Amino acid sequence: MNLVITMSRRFGTGASTIAAELSGKLGIPVYDKAYIEHELEGHSYADETELIRELASRPCIILGRCASEILRNQENVFNIYVCADKEDRIRRVMSQKSLPYQEAKAMLEENDRARSEYYYRNTGKVWGDVNNYHMILDTSQFGIENCANILMKYFERIEVI
Repeated sequence: MNLVITMSRRFGTGASTIAAELSGKLGIPVYDKAYIEHELEGHSYADETELIRELASRPCIILGRCASEILRNQENVFNIYVCADKEDRIRRVMSQKSLPYQEAKAMLEENDRARSEYYYRNTGKVWGDVNNYHMILDTSQFGIENCANILMKYFERIEVI
């Protein structure tokens, strides 16, 4: 198996939890913004794109960083977009960050705006456009706890794991 999963997500959807669970089930690492930025500081990669391509030479899960677009021509890449109802996301941020409603809402809106701008600046495409992903997971509908299992069943069915 040389499966590379990219996971784009709205802030507060629980995508990091899904990625961690998938990582455990598949025995592959998860790379996020913090990991990628740390690697860029300590190594001689030309840029983030070069590093993401290097990481994707082995099975892994890459959260964000426009990885779905950077790796769009690789056959072993499966692109997922994780979304959820705004109110569910706000409640999750309130719980995780111990914030009152208005602060959680502002944080969520700022993160979404920044991610959208980052994606457009680096790809020229609209963040969250369904045409850029193989699968959309709505954690409000499926529940965070079910999404990794949905993905595992799908991967088994198409025989990539």
